[in-house]
Amino acid sequence: MSTYLYRLARWCFHHRRLVLSGWLLAVVVVVVLSVLGHGTENNNITIPGTESQQVVDLLETKIPAFSGAQTQVVFASNGQQKVTSADYAAGIQKAVKQMGAVPQVAEVKDPILAGSVSPDGKVALATVLWNTPAATVNDSSLADLQAAAAPAQQAGLQVEYGGAVYPGWNPKVTETPEAIGIVIALIILLITFGAVTAAVLPIVSALIGVAITVTGISALAAVTDIATVSTTVAIMLGLSTGIDYGVFILSRHRSQLLAGKPMEESVATAVGTAGSAVVFAGATVIVALAGLSVVGIPFLRTMGLVAAAAVAISVLIALTLLPALLGFAGDKITHFVGPRRSTREKTGRVGHAERIARRSATDPSTAAGATWGRFVSRFRFPVLIAGIGVALVIAIPALSINLGLPSAVSQPTSSTARQAYDLITDHFGPGYNGPLLVVANPVPDAGDVAGITARLSKVPGVISAKPAAFQNGTAVIQVIPKTGPNDSATTALVNQIRGERTQLSGSSSIDLLVGGATASNIDVSSKLTGALPIFLLVVVGLAFILLTFAFRTILVPITSIIGFLLSIAAALGATVAVFQWGWGASLFGAAKSPVTLSYLPTILVAIIFGLSSDYEVFVVSRIKEEYTKNGHARRAVERGTGVSVRVVTAAALIMFTIFCAFTTLPLSAVKPIAISFAVGVLIDAFVVRLTLIPATMAIIRAKLWYHPQWFSKYVPDPDIEGAQLEKRLAGQSGPARPGRVS
Repeated sequence: MSTYLYRLARWCFHHRRLVLSGWLLAVVVVVVLSVLGHGTENNNITIPGTESQQVVDLLETKIPAFSGAQTQVVFASNGQQKVTSADYAAGIQKAVKQMGAVPQVAEVKDPILAGSVSPDGKVALATVLWNTPAATVNDSSLADLQAAAAPAQQAGLQVEYGGAVYPGWNPKVTETPEAIGIVIALIILLITFGAVTAAVLPIVSALIGVAITVTGISALAAVTDIATVSTTVAIMLGLSTGIDYGVFILSRHRSQLLAGKPMEESVATAVGTAGSAVVFAGATVIVALAGLSVVGIPFLRTMGLVAAAAVAISVLIALTLLPALLGFAGDKITHFVGPRRSTREKTGRVGHAERIARRSATDPSTAAGATWGRFVSRFRFPVLIAGIGVALVIAIPALSINLGLPSAVSQPTSSTARQAYDLITDHFGPGYNGPLLVVANPVPDAGDVAGITARLSKVPGVISAKPAAFQNGTAVIQVIPKTGPNDSATTALVNQIRGERTQLSGSSSIDLLVGGATASNIDVSSKLTGALPIFLLVVVGLAFILLTFAFRTILVPITSIIGFLLSIAAALGATVAVFQWGWGASLFGAAKSPVTLSYLPTILVAIIFGLSSDYEVFVVSRIKEEYTKNGHARRAVERGTGVSVRVVTAAALIMFTIFCAFTTLPLSAVKPIAISFAVGVLIDAFVVRLTLIPATMAIIRAKLWYHPQWFSKYVPDPDIEGAQLEKRLAGQSGPARPGRVS
């Protein structure tokens, strides 16, 4: 592989104008497709094969008014006066009448007349039924709904909104996180490389990849549903991997230049060696993300595929566009910040950054990273124990993880949805925040509906059961649980009703289904929990094969997988501590929540496994390269780790800051994802890949690289460390011709 990448890089170097033009043309084409397609993100999430989705499909046919989204409108009195008083009741009546005239509203009832008033008389609860799913409710309709509440507010009532869709439920996503991430990445790269051109190039190449990714997603959104969180994850990964892959190749190139290698040869060799690691690291990430398809949930499959596409674009750009850009940059990547060249030539003085870079390139054993490599190798047993201990301590909160989907309780207390949730909980009870829709079909007459309702009201854990609609032989009964939507007792109640559906319906010919937002969340969590072990086996199995093929030994993949599990546990532990326990949640604009995203473990497995394999490949390939050269296992660990520390540190810090920057988005579903990614990368890079893995390799030594003879005979060597490439180059009698390795 390294030979092919070497040839590709030389071709791109020589034809850099053509390569750059090709990528810019790709950007233009995708932008045009995006504009012509008018695609927009769509948060219309369906879960095929679940009972709650069957309810949605049935109601679309039988009672369309109940198949759309719902909004809860809370009217609250802040004083001693009850909402049923004349002034308040008149204001509510007028507001409800105006709400009924709002476009896309199918039905809304006066809560006073319907008896939907809290026992203390301080709060009235109206439910707005829309004639369309939440994703297609227009912002203008929500604005009109909010304006329609003016009479109630003028009467002195507090009006708040909750439910599946409400004013402000889908805030606009800005480019602030990307801007923050890019600025911090630039600062980190300036410190790492000490040269402006070297710091800018990986960012420029990554931004081109992100531009293609974002506009490509917009174009695809015209023909398929793509959720906002899917785009956010794709941007996070596209930007972070794009910069990281560029950094790994550019770092190798610059070290070779400083060591005296000719420009063209250095670019080609850097791509042939570090580029091989990029290919395998990227392939592992792509496999992990594409593995989300086995979960069986469409929006997760889409999330995985668009994120995998973003990473694939990052890999292609690193292998083709970056060599072209390095050709344009020439020796400017070695123009360090500090004294001018003329001053250096006269006085012989060089800046701090240049002095460290040249010393590291010519004598890697003197670099700060080499000190760390020697420390880990010398104190391998204490380091191994301490590293595992740190990861396990951070992972402790994960033992109390409670999975669910984000609800209003996860919102900041200042949001209207959270205030509506709290008012309902305080004055009605927690169950009113998560009513169940029990659908009976086919029902012969109203008498059967009354009987089913009576039996449902007697089920333990039910506060009340009331008929909500009866049309076309289908009845909808609203069941209010005693417990909230995220309570395990509510899950047990849903399972009990489903398990006793024949007895509760009173007839084997009447089918009883449980749906609604709460039941849907329970179904999603159940499906994800059941699919996670299979997904984990598929992803780990495929990645195990890839890593075994790359390093030609079984022990490297095994240690990589164990390290990955530690990183996952630590990331989940930190996420639970922040969002479930509330430790530092306010720092991220979040609120303490009783649940952690039910799909977080699944996407965390995919992302962190892929990214952890990135660092595994980059660190271990340098160690293997050193071992191939000198045959001394422990010395290879010291030198390989030493030359990896600086660049892996920069790459991990860039990923960490980019992920943290996305916590500034006002999206409750994105914040825990961003934090778990950030902590996972930090732990994996510094605790696992730069500490535990080298310590383990120093303990196992040469046995780590053992493989049976048949393996060498039948499995080709991908030459990920570039040893075969360097032998070929060393054996050439003269300079290599462009695009050819003899």
